Amino acid sequence: MEAVAANGMSGVQSVVTGATGATGKRRLEERSAFDKRLRFSVRQTESAYRYRDIVVKKQDGFTHILLSTKSSENNTLNPEVMKEIQSAMATAASDDSKLVLLGAVGSVFCCGLDFLYFIRRLTDDRKKESIKMAETIRTFVNSFIQFRKPIVAAVNGPALGLGAALLPLCDVVWANEKAWFQTPYASYGQTPDACSSFTFPRIMGLASANELLLSGRKLTAQEAGSKGLVSQVLWPGTFTQEVMLRVKELVAVDSLVLRESKALMRNTSRSALEQANERECESLKRVWGSSQGTDAILQYLQRGPELC
Repeated sequence: MEAVAANGMSGVQSVVTGATGATGKRRLEERSAFDKRLRFSVRQTESAYRYRDIVVKKQDGFTHILLSTKSSENNTLNPEVMKEIQSAMATAASDDSKLVLLGAVGSVFCCGLDFLYFIRRLTDDRKKESIKMAETIRTFVNSFIQFRKPIVAAVNGPALGLGAALLPLCDVVWANEKAWFQTPYASYGQTPDACSSFTFPRIMGLASANELLLSGRKLTAQEAGSKGLVSQVLWPGTFTQEVMLRVKELVAVDSLVLRESKALMRNTSRSALEQANERECESLKRVWGSSQGTDAILQYLQRGPELC
């Protein structure tokens, strides 16, 4: 790691290439033809498409936002992806959509932060970039906390890190039975994000939250359901159809009733969530701004992280 730091970006690139070259190529080769066809089909049929990393469909009564990243692999989140999601949510907040349905194209929901994107910038100017990264996450997470209409998450596949931590900020979470959930923060030298230090103990108890946030235990969809991270687990073969049927039932409800009902359940915790988000992002600035934090991410990439 010291040699990498001394060599600057060339060192980072060599580590990243070494860590992800062979495995990365294999992952790309292993992407199923079905997922590629589905991704192409969704993009081709969406006439109003105007984003790079997400697909937005204005449906009858709701806005459907799907992760379909081109700037990163496995639907990971970098500032560009986060800004696109925020933009789509801002539009949905002001139009006649009654709710937002958040999903993903392909077999992966979201593999958390795009560490390849982050590490290249951290090694350029660690202190400045760590502040910028943490502020981007703070703004992104606040867009979920402050969204006044219901957010429904349809988790079609693996959800890791930030992709899993965001789920308690959604109002309903339906998961494919094949989905799994993990927040392996310690393995890449990161502290919790997306208010998970507050929401996880609240919904599943301190012992279970510690097991997820500190040891990175992987949860099956059924386990996530039993712990309160998921509202309901749905059968894989009919997952999309079941989600759409349930969303249509929700949008049949009066929009004022939906907003007021959410406000009654969420307003008491909104301030606490914003404060938790602030604390977590301050912690991220300290961790990412340290040489230990940068080295931990590099080591994680060098080990060849288990991707979805």
